Amino acid sequence: MSKQTYRVCCCHRGFRLRGSEAPPEIKSLFDHYSENGFMTAAHLQRFLIEVQKEEKATEDEAQAIIDGLKHMISFHRRVLALDGFFKYLFSDQNQPLSPSLGVHHDMTAPLSHYFIFTGHNSYLTGNQLSSDCSDVPIVRALQRGVRVIELDIWPNDTKDGVHVLHGRTLTAPVELIKCLRSIKEHAFSVSEYPVVITLEDHLTPDLQAKVAKMVTQTFGDILFLPGTECLKEFPSPESLKRRIIISTKPPKEYLEAKEVKESGDETLKAKTSGDEEAWGKEVPGLKAGALADNKNHVDEEEVIEEEDLDEADKSHQNGAPEYRRLIAIHAGKPKGGIDELLKVDPDKVRRLSLSEQELEKMSVTHGKEIVRFTQRNILRVYPKGTRIDSSNYNPLIGWMHGAQMVAFNMQGYGRSLWVMQGMFKANGGCGYVKKPDFLLKTFPNNEFFDPKATLPVKTTLKVTVYMGEGWHNDFHQTHFDQFSPPDFYTRVGIAGVPGDSVMKRTKAIEDNWFPTWNETFELPLTVPELAVLRIEVHEYDMSEKDDFGGQTCLPVPELRSGIRAVPLHSRKGEKYNSVKLLMRFEFL
Repeated sequence: MSKQTYRVCCCHRGFRLRGSEAPPEIKSLFDHYSENGFMTAAHLQRFLIEVQKEEKATEDEAQAIIDGLKHMISFHRRVLALDGFFKYLFSDQNQPLSPSLGVHHDMTAPLSHYFIFTGHNSYLTGNQLSSDCSDVPIVRALQRGVRVIELDIWPNDTKDGVHVLHGRTLTAPVELIKCLRSIKEHAFSVSEYPVVITLEDHLTPDLQAKVAKMVTQTFGDILFLPGTECLKEFPSPESLKRRIIISTKPPKEYLEAKEVKESGDETLKAKTSGDEEAWGKEVPGLKAGALADNKNHVDEEEVIEEEDLDEADKSHQNGAPEYRRLIAIHAGKPKGGIDELLKVDPDKVRRLSLSEQELEKMSVTHGKEIVRFTQRNILRVYPKGTRIDSSNYNPLIGWMHGAQMVAFNMQGYGRSLWVMQGMFKANGGCGYVKKPDFLLKTFPNNEFFDPKATLPVKTTLKVTVYMGEGWHNDFHQTHFDQFSPPDFYTRVGIAGVPGDSVMKRTKAIEDNWFPTWNETFELPLTVPELAVLRIEVHEYDMSEKDDFGGQTCLPVPELRSGIRAVPLHSRKGEKYNSVKLLMRFEFL
């Protein structure tokens, strides 16, 4: 009898919930750290120190955990039985990232020393060609901790006001003032650290003056004004708490070049390039010199960048002086070759923008020079123009070269964005993550970190996937299969430098809302500082595409050792109410 036929015949019996039960290893650990079937505060303290690697755990803290589980413990003694211990392990008190850490990185270094949670075309509600522009996605991004908001500013139809829209596409505009007011209202709802507004400016000098008035009146005292033409070094996130920073190219003549218009029209014909296929098996590697096959397409942002500031060309400096004074982080792409682009000026700092393709091509021959550039200056990486579906790219290409602003389409849900969200769960979710020391230091003989170097394994992350629960609460009983419980399997792996990137999977457990896998994987890491742990659950389907059962990504440097309850999230990154995995993490 086929499985499908069996399910049809046994549908009523198939949906009976058996409930979750502690896996064998959990039972063994309870036996080892208990006496006569009960775990006292002293027993639990020893478990926290030896298994969970919480070396500073006290007996009083252990007792507080037990007291917090009153509804699960033996009613006449302040101790834990097996069911209480099991419930504790699966509880929100036992998360894989420590909620008590908060912001714990050094926040007093220059901005260039941090990875910054960065949005691309932050105003778009959907695809890059025809979706509406709105302040709603801006608010959502800020509420998720995004710290860099991008606005494309254009003259309105009557040329007397300013709209935000993706130029030369079918996107419906939104007024700039509405976006600015929403930024002010929500900028610091989840993080006190500065918000940078990057402006793609397509305005005449008189409209630039209007924007300057709008910005100063909206933000008032929270607007950071540099005070000098160019900063010699970027201020620190700590010194810029609750401040708004403007970054754009210094004013120049209003450009409406024919080739820009034509390139915008080309965008309409471009094919989409999603990230689902590339991330399905493993994190895409960084192929030497690999370019996407869109040679005839020129992204509007790339064209505008090519027209960037040449300080010798005074005609580019026409514009409203009050607008120019607002710019704290100067953007620009100097004319000349790669060496000129990556030139480090000891007397001033700047921001350089490169498309994902430009960076990938440049990294083949100038990887160490890019790292050197990003020690003082800010590098922003943005998606290639053919990503009209608002998909994203592998963020590691930017991070491993020290790029601070790896700009993502926050509305383009997919595996790349999950990895981005995972990275910025670090440092209390404040939107700033201190770069590893090797990206900030100069080695002997004036050398810098080489992103292409083959490095030795520094540590190995051992991951045990015990079991999962909660789907029966968060999903309808027929969501996965019409006639029987689901067949879940888990995928575990690393998003990291190419040598560390891998995905592995458990077997599928048939017909069980409470699957128990008890499988262990070892993940060698050469650069653990840049590694993000990827976790996905899928439901096996013989005839169709496997169903999605949840995901999360976690920053490896902040992963807590021991047995932890790992909450899973939807495709959109929203945490499920009940779905969790019980896993163990060990660093060998």
